[in-house]
Amino acid sequence: MANKNLDLAQAILDQLGGKDNIAAATNCMTRLHLSIKDDAKVDKAALKKVEGVMGIVESDPLQVVVGPGIAKKVLDEMTDTIGVPKDKKVTEDWQQNKDDIKKGQKQSPFKRALKTIAGIFIPMIPAIIAAGIFRGFSDIIGTAIGEGTLADTDFWNLLQQSFALIGHAFLGYFAIFTGVNAAKQFGATEALGGMIGAMSIAPMINDISEILGLYNADQPLESVLTTGKGGIIGVIFGVWILSHIEKRLRKFIPNSLDLILTPVIAVFVMVMAMVFVVMPVSGFVSDLLIAGLSVLIDSDYFFVNLISGYILAAAFLPMVLLGLHHGLIPLYAIQLDALGGVSLFPVLAMAGAGQVGAAIAIYIKAKRVKNDRMQKVISGALPAGVLGIGEPLIYGVTLPLGKPFITAGLGAGFGGAYVISMNVMANAWGPSGLVATPLMQSGSIVHYLIGIVISYIGGFIITHFFVSSKDVANV
Repeated sequence: MANKNLDLAQAILDQLGGKDNIAAATNCMTRLHLSIKDDAKVDKAALKKVEGVMGIVESDPLQVVVGPGIAKKVLDEMTDTIGVPKDKKVTEDWQQNKDDIKKGQKQSPFKRALKTIAGIFIPMIPAIIAAGIFRGFSDIIGTAIGEGTLADTDFWNLLQQSFALIGHAFLGYFAIFTGVNAAKQFGATEALGGMIGAMSIAPMINDISEILGLYNADQPLESVLTTGKGGIIGVIFGVWILSHIEKRLRKFIPNSLDLILTPVIAVFVMVMAMVFVVMPVSGFVSDLLIAGLSVLIDSDYFFVNLISGYILAAAFLPMVLLGLHHGLIPLYAIQLDALGGVSLFPVLAMAGAGQVGAAIAIYIKAKRVKNDRMQKVISGALPAGVLGIGEPLIYGVTLPLGKPFITAGLGAGFGGAYVISMNVMANAWGPSGLVATPLMQSGSIVHYLIGIVISYIGGFIITHFFVSSKDVANV
């Protein structure tokens, strides 16, 4: 029986100079991330034509778009069957290590920062989605019981509490998971990174704050120091400091004492740093960010909200293209910590819906001009787009055509304006589209779906009028 995933993996590697030209491979939901040793051996034009490849992103590492569900399976074939290295490690080949370092140096500090942020949060996305969905189910059942739609019985209460338990199991300890993943990125001890996250949400912080005279009993959230102050910004910054402390300590602590002295000294120093510097400063920064977001998406002026919603949704696709969307994840987390929900994510989720509408308009034109290849690409990518995975449509349809990439965003803006005006809030974030519906808070679900429909229609109409049949025929 033919193994399509293995065939696709091998076909991709053939255009990348073979498995020996891959330093490391990993994946996200829709893409393979491949670190290339020698770019001269890569045939990007031929790679784009490989059956099953929807597009490539020319970055370091190179990203090959193959679609949701397929990316992980193809990666498994590359690493488990073909033998491509899965985890990047320092090798005995000093020249390769030197080349790898040089590649990293070519990246701007901003891009390196975004790459680090992505490395911290992307591994947590499955848990974020699951926790958000079950938290939403718990809210719906609780609301139904309160309104009398569901009977107040042990069964429904048990189900509600079970769903709430799943949601709290991750979201309640989000800071700890963030600390562990930040430690991986910064080279600190992972368990100590988790301890930094745990410190930030521990109730003893309030007791310490009272002793130091930093606690505002009347308005606890306005305290200079309080449990959760600074949120994940404080955790990430704290773990970054931890990584430097650990590295410096290991320079002079004997190996025989490293296991005992390094963690003890590092954690004690970090308690002082978190209490006196990191949490108060990062709390101030978080408050500023929340205030800034409130001006954009929670303004007292209705017209300002509409304009902000339109611009944010319309501009999101270019942000995805440039990889800048990972920089928004901390803003989602800050909103979740401070407000108990995320209002920015539902607005930006409209971008994918606008692209779906644009793709439908292109499909109709492709059928009219008998562009069978484009019809086939859209047929394969559209279901993923409806469900919230936009990369196949971006790299297989709208971006190659050019104009639809713009018209999709312009159409999505109308959905963004509607969603922001209705104060739609999500319990978490993840893929957009219909898949994100259970992530919405109970009172926001209907308005979120209406926003998607508006974006479908907006993307379709603007693309229909501004993209000609000739444009589609020539692609």
